[in-house]
Amino acid sequence: MIPTTPAMNPTLSTSLVRRSFARLLHGRDALDRLMNTLQSPAALLARLFVAQVFFASGLTKLRDWDITLSLFTDEYQVPLLSPEVAAWLGTAGELGLPVLLVLGLGGRFAALGLSVVNVTAVVSLAEIAPAAMQQHITWGVLLAGLAIFGSGRWSLDTWLPAKSV
Repeated sequence: MIPTTPAMNPTLSTSLVRRSFARLLHGRDALDRLMNTLQSPAALLARLFVAQVFFASGLTKLRDWDITLSLFTDEYQVPLLSPEVAAWLGTAGELGLPVLLVLGLGGRFAALGLSVVNVTAVVSLAEIAPAAMQQHITWGVLLAGLAIFGSGRWSLDTWLPAKSV
């Protein structure tokens, strides 16, 4: 008897393809379950990381308000705002929005607000070092992910009742 190979036997070939496809789908489903399980802790880590950066910056501005006003007058050229208003708004955003982000309370709003602060910081500087630009890009990508996908299940937003439209 001559051994049969999948190429010589269409039924054997179809069966082999089906089993391979089933294994592939099973692996994809397992990967989906793993990624779904990791979504909330990953979102929390992103929230904590970005919030710490902006909150620390806000605290630095509060430590010496005269220097902060001087920076907004001489170095940061925030479009459409006076240096005093820009300093107040920037500092308030850097102190308030990270708290909301960490708690996951209005998480998308906080992420979008910090995105505005992040973009404004980049736009308002005449020159920015490549390493600093890379940091702003990293924060921007993390904030975009949080704004698009939300704060995850480990947030206060999940405990609030859903609003019906």
